[in-house]
Amino acid sequence: MHVYERVRMYLDKNDIEEAAVAKAAGISAASLRAMLRGKETMYADDLRAICLALGVSADTFVGMTMFSA
Repeated sequence: MHVYERVRMYLDKNDIEEAAVAKAAGISAASLRAMLRGKETMYADDLRAICLALGVSADTFVGMTMFSA
């Protein structure tokens, strides 16, 4: 699953409007909409802004865990 799909699912599951996230993240609503549909690339800076707007860690969407050696 792609990061943008996880972000879209999170917004849907939590009943969060795309326009509100876009505004809080400083991204145009049209760009966020395109990112969430895989039409436009979601760069690390975009993901960071979205995470800050939502108050969640990027790990929420990236799904990485720390491994101990």
